[in-house]
Amino acid sequence: MSRLPRSLRQMLTIARRDFVATVFTPIFLLFLFAPALMGSLSALGGMSAAAMDDSTADKSRIVAIVAPATADMMRREDVRLRALYRRDDTPSDLLIQSPGRDPAAQARALMADRTRDVDAVLYGPLDRPQLLLAPRNRRTGDYMDALAQATLAAERLGGDLPRVAATRTVVERRTTSITGQHQAGFFAVFGIFFLTLFLASQVVGTMAEERNNKVIEVLAAAVPLEAVFGGKLIGMFGVALLFVGFWGTIVTQVASLLPPAAAGAIGDIAPAIGGPAFALLFAAYFSMAYLLLGSVFLGLGAQASTPREIQMLSLPITLIQVGMFVLASAAARRPDSWIATVAEIFPLSSPFAMAGRAANAPQVWPHLLALPWQMLWVVLFVTVGARLFRRGVLQSGSATPFWRRARKVG
Repeated sequence: MSRLPRSLRQMLTIARRDFVATVFTPIFLLFLFAPALMGSLSALGGMSAAAMDDSTADKSRIVAIVAPATADMMRREDVRLRALYRRDDTPSDLLIQSPGRDPAAQARALMADRTRDVDAVLYGPLDRPQLLLAPRNRRTGDYMDALAQATLAAERLGGDLPRVAATRTVVERRTTSITGQHQAGFFAVFGIFFLTLFLASQVVGTMAEERNNKVIEVLAAAVPLEAVFGGKLIGMFGVALLFVGFWGTIVTQVASLLPPAAAGAIGDIAPAIGGPAFALLFAAYFSMAYLLLGSVFLGLGAQASTPREIQMLSLPITLIQVGMFVLASAAARRPDSWIATVAEIFPLSSPFAMAGRAANAPQVWPHLLALPWQMLWVVLFVTVGARLFRRGVLQSGSATPFWRRARKVG
């Protein structure tokens, strides 16, 4: 039997050992349901923030100081203009007051009122209105300008503004839109970034415990270090696949229950290469991103011997992942630029950038080149990490690489 299949068998044995040791523990259940816990806390925080925002909005007002003859007309125009806004962007409720002897002093008194928050006060003639604004309320000021203009136009026309009932025809797009492609590219980059940020960093601590209890020395004496590193990487990748498969099944089932409007909005996000091919490429590039980053983190983590050193490595590891995300996001927004070329060639950002390219371009041949290129770097990172571990930690000389040993035996 040649040494290459033997090394592969040794690698898979170590991968199975690490996979079983990780999955069949109570801690793995906590890790598996961590997104649900984080999502619950985020939902509670969002509900609290929304409740606080709603309570603040209930106390906020915009005030118009106009004559009683104009008040009804302004209320009608206010209702018409508010229909153009989304619920989250709607201005505060309108309060109309009749002008007193000094409208300017009346407006300043309203802005100083401590019983409610007043975002803006409009007074004076509608063709030359005066507007008092609270800080950082420019959009509210724009709304008050539009309200005054609409009310003035209706007033000069002797009533309501003429209504236009346009005939609307929805035209289905036969090809994917540029906006939809860019959105698909961003979501692909973000999805891979989120999964690798959550999963790949777990590889860092896989060597520290076995260094402390001397198991790594036994493994290194029995099998080549390249097989040890590769097996551990494959074993943790199996854990990541189990995690993604579990939550992917849940997300797809929840997505099938979405209302038609939400499903239609998601349907507008369409990759240029096509849905089935994009799904396959997303899975492939997530695998490559995990293996690339995991091999780098495994090599770095193998140099750490204590939990404190592992914690010190967490910051540069996170910075590397964020840097790759920023670079690939810029490439997804500008798919034909030089920065996209750099992101697609640089090995650590290549899976992210190529996933974005799959959303923005229909060509398949670049992916046939990118995947072997990325796998080459995975092998290189594993080999370099094993050699650094052999020289720096085990204090042994450099051994012949496993692929050269296989060639000699063959």
